[in-house]
Amino acid sequence: MNIAVIGRGNVGGGLAERWRTAGHDVQELGKEGGDVSGADVLVVAVPAGAIADAFAKLTGAEGKVAIDTTNAIGGRPDGFESMTHQVKSLTKGPTSKSFNTIFAAAYDKIDGQSCLWCGDDDARAATERLIRDAGLDPVHVGDISRAAGLEDLLLDVIFPIAQDRGGPFFYTIENA
Repeated sequence: MNIAVIGRGNVGGGLAERWRTAGHDVQELGKEGGDVSGADVLVVAVPAGAIADAFAKLTGAEGKVAIDTTNAIGGRPDGFESMTHQVKSLTKGPTSKSFNTIFAAAYDKIDGQSCLWCGDDDARAATERLIRDAGLDPVHVGDISRAAGLEDLLLDVIFPIAQDRGGPFFYTIENA
């Protein structure tokens, strides 16, 4: 799969490395932007407030499957119920939210852990494949209307637990 990762930070760079190891062709783009027309999937891994600026410097993004990893730190932009909805408005393609509840600082230990995701049905195959190829177990929580809930989960639950426990942690969801 050809993946264009928009953002070279801890999340984007860490996922890009895991996907290269899994055999994918990965293009990493930074603040300079670039052409993503050859990508099968776009992975958005920029600070929440930088989404619009990042897409303004891209060509070839329209209609692409997009996976949004961002969180609403600092709030959501006016007119969008989630960061994922903002990404979808810029690509006009199938979109999902994932990887936003996994600590990038622990990517070297994530194999087998759960990864929550939600999104459009047309984004499901690519999203679940890339979750698995990053070493995680995909846990579907619903359609794109759940994206704000995943963003709020990070801010309202996961970050407070990490602060209370002194750092990143893992969670596993499995059937009893």
